[in-house]
Amino acid sequence: MPTAIDLTPFNTLALPGQAARYLKISDAGQLTAPALADGRRFILGGGSNLVLTGDFDGLVLHMAIVGKRLLGQDAEAWYVEAGAGENWHDFVQWTLAQGWPGLENLSLIPGTVGAAPIQNIGAYGLEVGERLLSLRAWDFEKKEFFTVDREQCHFAYRDSVFKQQGRHLNGHIAIVSVTFRLPKAWQAHCRYADVADELAARGIAQATPQQIADAVSAVRRRKLPDPAVMPNAGSFFHNPVVDREIADALKAQHPALPCYPQPDGRVKLAAGWLIEQAGWKGKNLGPVGMYEKQALVLVNRGGATGADVRRTMAAVQAAVRENFAVDLNPEPVFL
Repeated sequence: MPTAIDLTPFNTLALPGQAARYLKISDAGQLTAPALADGRRFILGGGSNLVLTGDFDGLVLHMAIVGKRLLGQDAEAWYVEAGAGENWHDFVQWTLAQGWPGLENLSLIPGTVGAAPIQNIGAYGLEVGERLLSLRAWDFEKKEFFTVDREQCHFAYRDSVFKQQGRHLNGHIAIVSVTFRLPKAWQAHCRYADVADELAARGIAQATPQQIADAVSAVRRRKLPDPAVMPNAGSFFHNPVVDREIADALKAQHPALPCYPQPDGRVKLAAGWLIEQAGWKGKNLGPVGMYEKQALVLVNRGGATGADVRRTMAAVQAAVRENFAVDLNPEPVFL
C-alpha cells in the first residue's frame, strides 16, 4: 500500500519535498489496482529532470519495472524492448554489448528508459524518437493498457505528445515499456565538434559504436557535474529555436553565436552560449548557480529549495532576454 515518503533522495537536484503517498512499481500489473485510480498522481522515473517545489499531496508512482530483451529482427533492424524502470545509460551499454548499435550518441544521459520518450531526449545529433518503434502504457482513466507507435508520439525537439497533452506529466498515463528499432545499416554520427575532437585525440579515424559511446561519455563527464557530488538536473534550459530572420540578426551582432539550421527553416541557438555571454557561467544566486564548466547546467551548491531554483532560473532568463531578446524555457518538470 502507498505510504508517505521523503522525496529528497529521488531527485538529482536534491531538493526537499514530501509525498503524501508513494508506491514503487516493479510490475505493470500493480498499476491496475483500483486504489491507484483516484486523486492526484505523479509518475516518477529517475528524478533527473525534476524540480521539487515543495510537498506533494498526491500519490507518487515510482516506475521501477526492469527487464530487457530482443523481441526479434529482420533484414533491416533489431527490435529491442526494455522496461520503463531500466537505467537509460545501462540499457544503451547493454545494446552495444549485444552488437546492436544505434543509441551510442545518447550514452550517459541520466534517467530511465520510460522517461526518455517524454521529452524526446537527444544529444550529439540523435534523438530517441528516431530509434523508438513503440511504447506500452497504462491509462488510469480508461483502465486499460495501450500501445503507441512512433508517429503517434508526435516527436519534436525535446517534445512529444506526452508533454503536449500533459497526460503523462499529470499522471493520467504511465509508460511501462519501450520498444526500439535499431537499424542494421549502421552509420556513425560524429559531426559534432566535441565528439569529433575526442575521437581525434584518441587517434580514432573510423570509430566503432562503442568508441563513439566512450567518446560521448568522456565529453559529458568533462562538461557535466556528477549529481552525487554536485546536485543538478543536467541541461536546464532548452536550446531556443527562432525564425531565420531573428537568427541572422543575432549572428550579425554576435558572430561567435553557435547556430544550427533546422528542417523547418528555423534556427536553433545554443542556450549555454547565451547564458555565458549574459554573465551567468559560474555565477550563483544564493545556493543555486550555473555550473562553471557548462553554463547550461543549473546546480545546487547545497541546501537549496525549489524556490531558490525558481529565483535563479528567472534571473538567468531575464539576463538572456535583456541581452539577446530571446526567451529561455526550462527543460525539467516542476512538481
